[in-house]
Amino acid sequence: MSKVADSIRRGLREAVTYAERKVDESAYRVHVPVKIDVKAIRASLDMTQEEFAGRFGFSVNTLRHWEQGSRQPEGPARAYLLVIERAPKAVQKALQAV
Repeated sequence: MSKVADSIRRGLREAVTYAERKVDESAYRVHVPVKIDVKAIRASLDMTQEEFAGRFGFSVNTLRHWEQGSRQPEGPARAYLLVIERAPKAVQKALQAV
């Protein structure tokens, strides 16, 4: 595995741990927004709902609920979506089959 993929995996694990409040929050300087515009993230990547869901491991139904506003992503999903928004190619590379 590449150093970049290892770094992303480590960061995602830390984000999930932080979001689940299993750490001393004062030790971290992260900001995971309460609301994430999932549709805007997907649109910025020029992907259909099916492409986005398949590429990043979401169910299409969950994605639709988020985009329609009937549900909001929970902590770890919000953190993951933020990483997708900021570094989509790195996330895709980390998720590629080895």
